[in-house]
Amino acid sequence: MGSLNKVMLIGNLGRDPEIRYTQAGSAVANFSLATTDRWTDRQGQRQERTEWHDIVAFDRLADLAQNYLKKGKSVYIEGRLQTRSWEDPQGQKRYRTEVVTTSMQFLDSRPSNEGSNQSYSSEPSQSMGSNQESSEATSESENSQTGEKEDYIKDDIPF
Repeated sequence: MGSLNKVMLIGNLGRDPEIRYTQAGSAVANFSLATTDRWTDRQGQRQERTEWHDIVAFDRLADLAQNYLKKGKSVYIEGRLQTRSWEDPQGQKRYRTEVVTTSMQFLDSRPSNEGSNQSYSSEPSQSMGSNQESSEATSESENSQTGEKEDYIKDDIPF
């Protein structure tokens, strides 16, 4: 049987996206996304728990995140989980699990002259819905994307 690694999140940005560039010149954006679960406990009290997700976007999606997403903005993210590991200066093995974005849709209302919510994808021919405008990010071959992501992983140790 095959496997599936797919993440879908709707939440609000916890900080403005930070953008960097790989040695190959590809854009990489990092930001945090908050999702909140709400429920009523057995005593009838409303409860909520906020989860923070580390998001990374590459190439055109990174540029779009930098230009259109700001702290507090609402966004739909689709992607996959990826865990990186490295050794810190003290020799401890560290891990970081991130959502690598494959598509996003801006959910905040926009001025009427700018149109409806828009979705963007890093994969050709993916659309978020029939009534929404979509723009496909151009992508290079799978081999070059893998190399760029490896550069990102090597350069993005948080210590």
